[in-house]
Amino acid sequence: MTDLPPDLPRLRTLETWLRYSLARVQQEIAARERREQERQRGIAARPPRPDWVIERGLNRTSPPVAVHTGDCRMSGKRVEAIDQAAARRALAEGVAACTHCRPDSALGFVDG
Repeated sequence: MTDLPPDLPRLRTLETWLRYSLARVQQEIAARERREQERQRGIAARPPRPDWVIERGLNRTSPPVAVHTGDCRMSGKRVEAIDQAAARRALAEGVAACTHCRPDSALGFVDG
């Protein structure tokens, strides 16, 4: 016993529908593969994370709010990459160290 239609015209119709469906699936696979390749290229082209960042206040004239390590998830959106010397200088000038990533410990300002 088969679940296929018994006559040739309906079999041809089914064949046409299956080819159409297969073509749609193949197009979707190709589109998703392209998106994944683009995503991978984007990841590869990302600039490296800075070692240190300084978080700024609400506007350009506000003083810095905190110093963070480059991979700190608690840093806000208004951050600027800085080098180690600038991070040390900011901490020495009284800019707060993030309490989560502890850049002061990493820079040797306190025991941690």
